[in-house]
Amino acid sequence: MQQRYVGNSGFRVSSLSLGTMSWAQETDEHDAAELLNTFVTAGGTMVDTAASYAQGQAEAMLGSMLGDVVARSELVISTKAGLTTSDSRRSINASRGAMLAALDASLARLGTDYIDIWFAQDWDPNVPLDETLSAMELAQRTGRARYVGISNYNGWQTAKAAAVAGFTLVANQSEYSLLQRKAEDELVPAVEDAGLGLMAWAPLGRGVLSGKYRGQIPADSRAADGRLAGYVAPYLEPQASRMVEAVAMAARGLGRSAMDVSLSWLLSRPGVATGIVGPRNVVQLKELLDSQLTALPAEIARALEDVSAA
Repeated sequence: MQQRYVGNSGFRVSSLSLGTMSWAQETDEHDAAELLNTFVTAGGTMVDTAASYAQGQAEAMLGSMLGDVVARSELVISTKAGLTTSDSRRSINASRGAMLAALDASLARLGTDYIDIWFAQDWDPNVPLDETLSAMELAQRTGRARYVGISNYNGWQTAKAAAVAGFTLVANQSEYSLLQRKAEDELVPAVEDAGLGLMAWAPLGRGVLSGKYRGQIPADSRAADGRLAGYVAPYLEPQASRMVEAVAMAARGLGRSAMDVSLSWLLSRPGVATGIVGPRNVVQLKELLDSQLTALPAEIARALEDVSAA
């Protein structure tokens, strides 16, 4: 798997990153271990998690595998702080105290003394930005985080954070796909101007661009799960269906999978360093790993973008 530099930094990650949002919920320990081993064997390096995923259990599950399933040195671990979830409720607290306490708890659950890249998971309107950034600077200065970044910040928030930080932010994690191109309006220009790399989450439109929802909702899918249906629902509308059909047509014409077409388009976009995928089992992961992840013909890319913008 290709290794790519993140923004203008010397930090490198695999073109696909393994997301763990489903771990300790939809994905059990056995499947998670198989996912991790298969991903690393294929040349993947970056594994993305967060203190908010399964209330820390995803981090703990990953931590239990370091040394047994894979060596710590083989992974680039990304985790995030500042957001908690409980009973589908989101609570943001990016204060210095909360961020640093969350970092120490993440390190303990992961069983490591450093995070490769640590993110503020969301913008906190109630906390001064320089307070959040001061926690990130301390984490980096003390070696607890080798690199730091921001997540889900919009364009002006990204530009402001990069301008006032006084230290190097290397990345922004944001949703970006053929079904969600809002990032192109302001975020991508801000990321590029600041020299950051964009790490795209939900690069397959929350699974919809794979084509799995064409004509039906599979019984074992997130859309069929009452707890998770709302996550997928925005991309099951008629306009999204037109995009899914366009991707399927392009895939047939190129002899590639819909996932390959969608990810290849994304990874060719300006500023994008990696696509964070979230397979729930090794079968789904192997389908992703079969992707060529090479640039689409220019006319195909333009046609997809025209449909996406319509």
